[in-house]
Amino acid sequence: MPELTSRRRLLVLAICCMSLLIVSLDNTILNVALPSMGRELNASVSGLQWTIDAYTLVLASLLMLAGSTADRIGRRKVFMAGLVLFTVGSLLCSLAPSLDLLIVFRMVQAVGGSMLNPVAMSIITNTFTEPAARARAIGVWGGVVGISMAAGPLVGGLLVDSVGWRSIFWVNLPVGLAALLLTWRYVPESRAPHPRRVDVVGQLLIIALLGSLTYAIIETDLVFAVIAAVALVGVLLYEPRRREPLIDLRFFRSAPFSGATVIAVAAFAALGGFLFLNTLYLQDARGLSALEAGLYMLPMAGMTFICAPLSGRLVGSRGPRLPLLVAGTTMAACGVMFAAFEAETSDVLLFTGYVLFGIGFGMVNAPITNTAVSGMPRAQAGVAAAVASTSRQIGQTLGVAVIGAVLAAGVSLGTGSPAAFVAASRPAWWVITGCGLCVLVVGALTSGPWARGTALRCAGRLETATEGGGGGDGRGVGRIPDV
Repeated sequence: MPELTSRRRLLVLAICCMSLLIVSLDNTILNVALPSMGRELNASVSGLQWTIDAYTLVLASLLMLAGSTADRIGRRKVFMAGLVLFTVGSLLCSLAPSLDLLIVFRMVQAVGGSMLNPVAMSIITNTFTEPAARARAIGVWGGVVGISMAAGPLVGGLLVDSVGWRSIFWVNLPVGLAALLLTWRYVPESRAPHPRRVDVVGQLLIIALLGSLTYAIIETDLVFAVIAAVALVGVLLYEPRRREPLIDLRFFRSAPFSGATVIAVAAFAALGGFLFLNTLYLQDARGLSALEAGLYMLPMAGMTFICAPLSGRLVGSRGPRLPLLVAGTTMAACGVMFAAFEAETSDVLLFTGYVLFGIGFGMVNAPITNTAVSGMPRAQAGVAAAVASTSRQIGQTLGVAVIGAVLAAGVSLGTGSPAAFVAASRPAWWVITGCGLCVLVVGALTSGPWARGTALRCAGRLETATEGGGGGDGRGVGRIPDV
């Protein structure tokens, strides 16, 4: 990538953030629209789960393929293709006549979305090469998630209440087209000097693993659980034998990198479950309109908006430990408030819980991204960013699947009143509490001196293997900083 001026780098960051905005906005708006969508399309709880998980599942399955493809044929080219597909998919979703077709069109959106966030992150990584500047840029990137959370419920509520749920997909059209034109005009093309080869078998194993695992959880199907286990074994046995695997398992010898992956899954599982539970509670149990439900969620969105850039600055100046500890503590505290103290029964407790979750989610995003990208070769920035993005999507997919299944198991208690919903959802809140504790414990274990030592040793072994031709990809690895 040619050297860019400071103003041009900021413009590239803004364009990349536009892609994150429409993808994140799409998720938050969709959650607000779920009850209205369910009534019109006569969807069950599992049907509503699939409108979310069909998207996140396809996204998670294709992210690493999209990242490596972008490294190979050009990041700008793949990014623009993703914008086209995502925009077309959004239009199709707005026209869907049935739940089944809506799910199919959501999958079209996901194919486009898989070419956006990880590729945008690799563009940012190659644009902001200085570690502190990159951390600040990632903080801005995380702040866009906060903007989407703040705007999503309000915009979605207004659209659902005034025009109908189909209009929530229209928001993506002007933003997607604007981002496409700006990318064509201002984002320079870049690619890895020696990109990895396509790993067809590895890609198929990943699709089989994620798809069967999600189906097994939502539909309680033992056969698909066995398929998921077999696919996992296949990944563990096949990938290390490839010279250029889809997932280089050696990177998981770095505790910070492995920790970032686990934390991403736990944090985004909590997010997926949190949004799913609260959307159904506020609208179905309390009887609020979509706009009123969006207003109720503002404390969480506002704190995410405030804390995300703050977390980026903390990671850049002090490392990821403090943001991760704060994130794990506040997310777990939020779960306990709902599970043990029935925070839904009091607006004061409800809003307190929302504030705590917003702080936690705002703090967790920047450490995940910075640690994962820093611990991987910069030449494979697309794959590196895709690993972090894949972990997020896996987490959100599993969060909606598991918590939706837990809620469905208790739905016989009835969800026609707030008290009945509180009773049915209590086990789900304990799951969210467990996710917060996982962020706290894993964050503490993988951000200290011992973890930094494993990262440095991992980098040294990979460099030695590369120099000696012992199964490396011939490209070496970037320095893993003291994070």
